[in-house]
Amino acid sequence: MSVYLDHAATTPVFPEVAAAMAAQREHVGNASSLHTAGRAARRVVEESRERLAGALGARPSEVVFTSGGTESDNLAVAGVFRARREADPRRVRLLVSAIEHHAVLDCVQALVDREGAHVEWLPCDSDGVVQVEHVRAAIERDPQSVALVSVMWANNEVGTVQDVAAMAAEAHAHGIPMHSDAVQAVGHLPVDFAASDVDLLTLTGHKVGGPIGSGALLVRREQQVIPLVHGGGQERQIRSGTLDTVGVLGLSLATELAVQRLAAEGERLCRLRDELIEGAVRLGYGIRPGGVWTPGDWAGRLAGNAHLLVPGCEGDSLLYLLDAAGIECSTGSACQAGVPQPSHVLLAMGLSDRDARGALRLTLGHTSDAGDVQAVLAALPAAVERARRAAGVA
Repeated sequence: MSVYLDHAATTPVFPEVAAAMAAQREHVGNASSLHTAGRAARRVVEESRERLAGALGARPSEVVFTSGGTESDNLAVAGVFRARREADPRRVRLLVSAIEHHAVLDCVQALVDREGAHVEWLPCDSDGVVQVEHVRAAIERDPQSVALVSVMWANNEVGTVQDVAAMAAEAHAHGIPMHSDAVQAVGHLPVDFAASDVDLLTLTGHKVGGPIGSGALLVRREQQVIPLVHGGGQERQIRSGTLDTVGVLGLSLATELAVQRLAAEGERLCRLRDELIEGAVRLGYGIRPGGVWTPGDWAGRLAGNAHLLVPGCEGDSLLYLLDAAGIECSTGSACQAGVPQPSHVLLAMGLSDRDARGALRLTLGHTSDAGDVQAVLAALPAAVERARRAAGVA
């Protein structure tokens, strides 16, 4: 039996959500149709919109349903950049943290390569924290040229949480919109769209106990966004396409449940995370946590994120060895074009190329328990020793 510790990649659907989605699948209807079945589907969509907005401190009119986090990030970054530049040709500068998910990074790079955007990558410290002072300084160098500030709420690799509200305040002082990729934060941290003051917020269903293929972009009513896809304009003329009624229902129910269970689940996962990190460090081998970590704290680091740096090892080797032992986890590396590369997040945090390669990301979720932690700690020594031998380290 395997131990699944890759909840930051995707987490199992809540049983209640799966049951509700299965029941909804029995009903036919396009939410844009005017007949009885269509109106019934529309009712499900709008009730889901209200449910999602209520769980996240937003107004229903601010919820734009999408296919997931990648589409939402692209819509926010490219859509706002194009709208701002169209309104004022001087607005060509994007201020983006260097530790974003590739859904943001690659979209930004495409705008640089093809549409004349200029990007300034905001640095982070050795814990993965983007300092508000760096955001302020980047803006103040030439505020009239800035189209958008984008900083993720919580990092998907090392779990570091950012002060996005303070960054939004800096942006708004100069009339600049702020986007935050909150895919890892929603359902795992208190997220209040209105209180955060960000203008656009990305979330997805499969990180919170909902289905893959459903997500949303929260967009303030006054924010202009040029759509990526043209058609029926179903979502505020910002996003076209027939709505997935079943997926929308699953997304909203899962988010609501995750938010309702947040306090208790956060404390539970934080205890498991600390047991895992402390146990791994006690094993020796120079293992240490990546990112900011204070035992008992899940305000500065995601409760379920146990990112480990294992010197003298290749993360991919560790991954495969642990997988063979029944432990399913991830690494800190992104594999592009079949060539393993060290994590851009860890390099931005100041790690050497060599150290960045020896990373493991073990992320806990609603199905995780103490037995999973003990299984990892039991399997880790043999995996580390074999990975070190494979790397030529005694």
